[in-house]
Amino acid sequence: MKIFLVRHGADEEGYRGGWSQRGLTELGVNQSKMLGKYLYEHAEQYDIQTVISSDLPRAVQTSKEIEAALDISVTYTPDWREMNNGELAGMLHAEAEEKYPGIYFNTLEMHTAFPGGESPKHFYTRIRNSFENLCIQLEAKKMKSNVLLVTHGGVINILYYVLLNREWSNTSSFYPIYNTSIHTFERQQNGWSVLEMNRISHLRS
Repeated sequence: MKIFLVRHGADEEGYRGGWSQRGLTELGVNQSKMLGKYLYEHAEQYDIQTVISSDLPRAVQTSKEIEAALDISVTYTPDWREMNNGELAGMLHAEAEEKYPGIYFNTLEMHTAFPGGESPKHFYTRIRNSFENLCIQLEAKKMKSNVLLVTHGGVINILYYVLLNREWSNTSSFYPIYNTSIHTFERQQNGWSVLEMNRISHLRS
């Protein structure tokens, strides 16, 4: 059983992300088109049967390009959203720094939430539980493997720690996760193995 994790395309700089409703830039759309083309051209290699996506606009726009290229209907769900940064979502950096000085993802205590949002601990638990539920559905054959999951950098980073059985906190080092990068995990007898990290060959073509 394989799971392919994909980060959305490039979005606008200068704004706080999280649950932002801002979409992709022109670059991000082009990256997503190139990813869709790459996955289509390598369909036998990846053998993707199911596509699931975060329902935030930047992930949806990325998934629409994959959906068009592979002719596979995407399931959109809030389960795979980035961390909920509440009132800071989509806010200009300068405005956020003025209204909420010093409040960043890695400055929060693990049980301290963003204003109107969630805490790092809640975020980690949400993603871990979503992944466990995904595995249960796959094992019960309620969905087809292999699964491609379009989500966000923070989510993929947590999944690295979950799948490699490493302890995580919001100050842990961040795995390299570029826009529209592919990260391939395979479940084997002794656990999960990483087959492909941060693959962006489609952006070089």
